[in-house]
Amino acid sequence: MAPVGGTAVQDHVALAEIELCGELIIAASAAPERLSLESIDEVLKVAEERDSSGR
Repeated sequence: MAPVGGTAVQDHVALAEIELCGELIIAASAAPERLSLESIDEVLKVAEERDSSGR
């Protein structure tokens, strides 16, 4: 619980990682079998990151 007075600190990197973990958990629970590496990359949007970084 955050202290009263609005002194909560947010770690945006940690929040993004938690969101990605949640997406993986949702995808894994909906999949009929283990996720392939390609499926994991798709959930994590790895290809989109590579495209936007110009690599």
